[in-house]
Amino acid sequence: MTWNVHGTFALNPKFDLPGVIALIRKWSPDVVALQEIDSRGGGINPFLILEEALGGHSVGIKSIATTDGDYGQMLISRWPWAAPPEIHDISYGEHEPRRAVVADVATKGGVFRVIATHLGLSIGERRQQTGKLLTLAHEPAHPSVIIGDFNDWFWVNSVRKSLAQTFPERTRHRTFPSRWPLMRLDRIYGRNVKIIDSFTDPAARAISDHLPVIADIVPTMPLQLTPPAVAPRVAVADPV
Repeated sequence: MTWNVHGTFALNPKFDLPGVIALIRKWSPDVVALQEIDSRGGGINPFLILEEALGGHSVGIKSIATTDGDYGQMLISRWPWAAPPEIHDISYGEHEPRRAVVADVATKGGVFRVIATHLGLSIGERRQQTGKLLTLAHEPAHPSVIIGDFNDWFWVNSVRKSLAQTFPERTRHRTFPSRWPLMRLDRIYGRNVKIIDSFTDPAARAISDHLPVIADIVPTMPLQLTPPAVAPRVAVADPV
């Protein structure tokens, strides 16, 4: 599951964190990536609350850190990490800081690689960031997915075109704006997997300006049964 929860208190004063938690629990995803989590000026720490409420194994990707709080993403997994997740800076020039997290998830059937991100707003920015994502995804040993908010709605020089050459499986749902979805900003891309079902949840309209994308996937290659490394729990988130 991937979902931009629009949790910016200054821009979304009615942000419904309990509603976010309830909707995620409704679908009980094995892995969920969340974008636009913001603790600045809100008087609460949604990173900590989400970790405690959803359990499992989590990593917070804080692209902006201030004395008033932090802003960024989360990746939460029902399964443990096969190795400590890696957070990579994919920022572009003086634009808003952007991050990607690479996590190998040790399911009981084997290891999946998950890359979660939130790309920038300009075409040039997204093109450079896409190249970095493909570099991070080079490891062919595991089935892999790249998930998040790609802010991508053009065909020319699009993220979609570049990623699809290596990650041919992808979701195709319009997710933004949530009340009248026109743009396919939030996506799940897969390599060595098959998406057997995918959908959005219109109930998210009451919570965020994005709809979540939920997908059921299965591997199309033998899974590597590498035992997960022993690591401490770490506290740290649209298609054609």
